[in-house]
Amino acid sequence: MPNKLSSYHAKRNFNVTREPKGRVQASHDELQFVVQEHHASKLHYDFRLELDGVLKSWTVPKGPSLDPNEKRLAVHVEDHPIAYAGFEGTIPENQYGAGRVRIWDSGYWEPIGDPAAAYRAGKLKFRLYGEKLQGGWALIKTRLRGGSDKEQWLLIKERDEAAQDASHASPSGRKAGSTQAVAAKARAKPAAKGAVQASPRKRTALKPSSAQDAEDVAVSKLANALKAPLPAAVNAQLATLVEHAPTQGDWIYEIKYDGYRILARIESGRVQLMTRDGKDWTARLPRQVEALQELGLKNAWLDGEIVVLDGHGIPSFQQLQNAFDAKSTAKVIFFAFDLLYLDGYDLRNVPLLQRRGLLERALAKADQEHIRYSAPLHEPAEKLLDSACQLSMEGIIGKLSDSIYTGKRSADWIKLKCRKRQEFVIAGFTDPQGKRQFFGSLLLAVFTDDGVLRYAGRVGTGFDNAVLQSVYKKLKPLMQSRCPFPEIPRGPGIAKAHWLKPKLVAEISFAEWTKDGLLRQAVFHGLRTDKPAGQIRREQAVDLSASRQQAASKRPAKSRSKLSASVENAASDANTFHGIVITHPERVIDPSSGLTKLDIARYYDAVAPFILPYLKDRPVYLLRSPGGLSGKAFFQRHAIRAAIPGIQLLDPSVDPEHEPLMVINSAQALIGAAQMGSLELHSCNATADMLDRPDCMVFDLDPDPNLPWKRIAESAKLTRQLLDELGLTCFLKTSGSKGLHLIVPLARRHDWESVTQFSKALAQHLANTIPGHFIASMGEENRVGKIYIDYLRNSKMASTVVPYSTRARNGLPVAVPIAWEELDDIKGSAMWNIVSIQERLVRQKSDPWQDFFSTRQILTKSMRKALGIIEGSMAD
Repeated sequence: MPNKLSSYHAKRNFNVTREPKGRVQASHDELQFVVQEHHASKLHYDFRLELDGVLKSWTVPKGPSLDPNEKRLAVHVEDHPIAYAGFEGTIPENQYGAGRVRIWDSGYWEPIGDPAAAYRAGKLKFRLYGEKLQGGWALIKTRLRGGSDKEQWLLIKERDEAAQDASHASPSGRKAGSTQAVAAKARAKPAAKGAVQASPRKRTALKPSSAQDAEDVAVSKLANALKAPLPAAVNAQLATLVEHAPTQGDWIYEIKYDGYRILARIESGRVQLMTRDGKDWTARLPRQVEALQELGLKNAWLDGEIVVLDGHGIPSFQQLQNAFDAKSTAKVIFFAFDLLYLDGYDLRNVPLLQRRGLLERALAKADQEHIRYSAPLHEPAEKLLDSACQLSMEGIIGKLSDSIYTGKRSADWIKLKCRKRQEFVIAGFTDPQGKRQFFGSLLLAVFTDDGVLRYAGRVGTGFDNAVLQSVYKKLKPLMQSRCPFPEIPRGPGIAKAHWLKPKLVAEISFAEWTKDGLLRQAVFHGLRTDKPAGQIRREQAVDLSASRQQAASKRPAKSRSKLSASVENAASDANTFHGIVITHPERVIDPSSGLTKLDIARYYDAVAPFILPYLKDRPVYLLRSPGGLSGKAFFQRHAIRAAIPGIQLLDPSVDPEHEPLMVINSAQALIGAAQMGSLELHSCNATADMLDRPDCMVFDLDPDPNLPWKRIAESAKLTRQLLDELGLTCFLKTSGSKGLHLIVPLARRHDWESVTQFSKALAQHLANTIPGHFIASMGEENRVGKIYIDYLRNSKMASTVVPYSTRARNGLPVAVPIAWEELDDIKGSAMWNIVSIQERLVRQKSDPWQDFFSTRQILTKSMRKALGIIEGSMAD
């Protein structure tokens, strides 16, 4: 009989890894359990139960959930030795499971009934007695298989006194934190040491390599520490915007937090919080003051930034501003990144690395709910920036490890931004259009070095009704009749603009500056009350060395991509694209964002190279709403008298009872559809040359609107597992609305009836096997708490929204092809809209659907048999 640990031993080199070799041993009266947080290629949780002399082990991607409604996937893996229950540390690179492991919870477990028999039967019930996990639980083996031969189980919390609702239910429910998120994105390896923790529990000292390498010496022993009284005030050091990461020097990188800069002064234990421009915010942040007082520091100056993390652990400037507007700052976190003075010594001339080492030790027992150490990120800058951008963050900050604190802008501190972003002065606003209230767009400006206000363009995107109202309240007291510019700028609606005293500052992101010095594709992020308007200048990125400038000039043209080039061409041609003039370009299509008809035309011109392959030679159906989202919409399947420019028509014999079907095969036709008010493009599952033979099969996961996104993502994975088991490859895309689409490419061999029958059988199989997740029957009453698998997309001449099509929803979201590896990072089906998707495509290193058109599959007899389809009921 083989040793239960044979597989465990075979996968590991114990001369390299510190994991325990262990052996099968007699179990104790109290059976151990452990849950280990494992930062391998992807963060997951290893759930282990002591049984029969070993730890029976399951990988739980999302971690255990205390919500009985959340059935967590648990993949059965090899047995581990009992000694593994105490293992914490880092498994080295190139070893099986490489990455950091820490104990997330541990204790003992009590089986209900005979555990060995229950385990063999695949229905193990038990009680847990741990710090985090308690009460009744069940592990249930399913009939599904994943991408390998590993058994798929479900880990389920019983309904008892230890159960909780979804908001407190799991490790993934606690916010991962911005630093950890970027580090995990930057590498398919362990998360950065010292990653931001969102748990309010106190912790022991973190040891990132930068601080760990610094000598643990007393402040008085540091060579450049100056004995001096506590300064009454200090000036914040500022970072220089650069185009590219430097190649010379030892740089420490951190998150660029999307918040307010705060300097904390502690005198005789009393805390005072100051903004960058010297305003006293102590009274506005009582919880943070209390947390700083609890550090026990007598005299100190700390530098940092206050933020509010969103539901994904990402800093949100809008949520921070909302917290101050509501005068409820309990969720504000002070991320400290520098220590300028401590216990009678001025540290500003001490190298940064040593300052950070002192800071980390000072924060070792901090209340993590309100104050945290801004941990360094341990990956190359380009990887970190790319990861930050994918997570919709602002960018990263780099600091030379031996730099001193000068209290002014310095090239020793740099910032690398994902999208151009800076502060602007609000100089006026235009009237609202359509159903929009309060104002149409804000007129933006910057000051020149000699104090002259210069027009910089407008922003009409990034507002919802609540933001429009709150901003308008702040605009009204500043209204004046005189234009603040030397001369009135040109542009639609500006002649009738309402002018303001140039005192209010807004945070704006944008695509680029035009040759005329105006912003393109500007998005509003919030008002800033921590920066005086008189200091607002146009930020100019600089190169730190001539060598980087030379390298940039040699970069391949493809790095800019067809997309960015197309966007620039669109701007230069005003309202004309591919010979088609966009009439009424200023018409607001989406009142919630202010996006116009011209914006949609620009978008389709920009993404034409990406969307046209999915439209080529396919009948296309258009959802048209010439008046925008607030107007009347209708679905157009056939050509009508008002022909759409550029549209091709199919032979009338294809559908002799109607007008000809339409095909979009060119950028001109795309623009023609936009000109005619098309807000959605849907295509058939077959091409014009073989309309009786579909070349793909679609599964539309249509959820109950009240379901959390993680349930939708989990259901997509379960559907994929079944397709994998059948031997079918599928591709994933967001619908741009609520759900997800799984697309299975097919050889053009089956007729419509065969494909519809197969997809129906698969949907019903999922609904019967996992009824808690899926339903295969139409109707909202059937979808409550579940996901409807819409297989009817595969009926004859039915349609599905095309990849990269806009959707007729607030914000004009886009249906986007994604890689399966991205699914855990997706925030929702409407994550990208016509503005944000362009940045994704510019930065996209490879097409997530690059194998789509080369994948051709057959629905075999064995597949049909597995789904219970009667032989001979499908055409081969």
